[in-house]
Amino acid sequence: MATALHQLSQQEQLNFLLTNRIPRRALTRFMGWYSRLESPALTRLSIAVWKQFASDLDLSESEQQEFNSLHACFTRQLKAGMRPIDPRAKIVVSPCDAIVGECGVIEGTQVFQAKGFPYEIGDLIPDRRLQEEYRNGRYVTLRLKSSMYHRFHAPVDCTVQQVDYISGDTWNVNPVALKRVEKLYCRNERAVVPLRELGTSGSICLIPVAAILVASMRFHCLPEDLDLQYRGPNRIPCSVRYAKGEEMGYFQHGSTIIVFATSNYALSSGIESGAVIRMGQALLIDAAITTPSAEHAVF
Repeated sequence: MATALHQLSQQEQLNFLLTNRIPRRALTRFMGWYSRLESPALTRLSIAVWKQFASDLDLSESEQQEFNSLHACFTRQLKAGMRPIDPRAKIVVSPCDAIVGECGVIEGTQVFQAKGFPYEIGDLIPDRRLQEEYRNGRYVTLRLKSSMYHRFHAPVDCTVQQVDYISGDTWNVNPVALKRVEKLYCRNERAVVPLRELGTSGSICLIPVAAILVASMRFHCLPEDLDLQYRGPNRIPCSVRYAKGEEMGYFQHGSTIIVFATSNYALSSGIESGAVIRMGQALLIDAAITTPSAEHAVF
């Protein structure tokens, strides 16, 4: 037992060194360039190598089966109907395919990236109004593995009036790094996207967090990609309306989306650390839904 734990510790240490103690930003820029090279033969070879490290990569759901570039594979669209959207009122659905990380009640303005590693909302979101809005609210951390579907969607019917871009580092966001680097999400490149729900008093905020090899975050409501080359304003105004499940954008590689919700929401059944969730499945439920029939429908 002790030997197995020691081997696991060594593997984690090697993983951390190989994915973080390297020129992260330079490697991320390189990956952005490489992934856009258009060559079907090179892409097939690259995907074959990728599958050696991501055995769960499943392209059978993809609308395309042949790709001219890794970028096209990373940002692939799915066949129609592969991600049904929970249509029930006052249900917040997952904006993406993911593994659930830390989640639960926001303790004042404190949340956790991993056990024993807290951070303040203010370290992640500069806007003081939003910091107070989500005080004692709820949060869910959604980690998109590199093998997963990389597009993200509106979790509710909503409007988006602005996107705040925060430049930063490109630390790996896997569990190994989260247990070693304090306030990791607060160090990385990220965007803050407040959603104003239509017809409710609550609100949701999405914080897509970039990571190593994530060369860009693409929002369809913005004219430019948000990446390490972006030099525009930090606060980018926009005016767009989304229906629940409508596509908002994509990561070029796997990363993380942190979901903040006001205190009128509770976690849906089964939402706990380590759970696998797909885009469109119930993530949060309005606590005002208390009738037995409604509870049965959600849980």
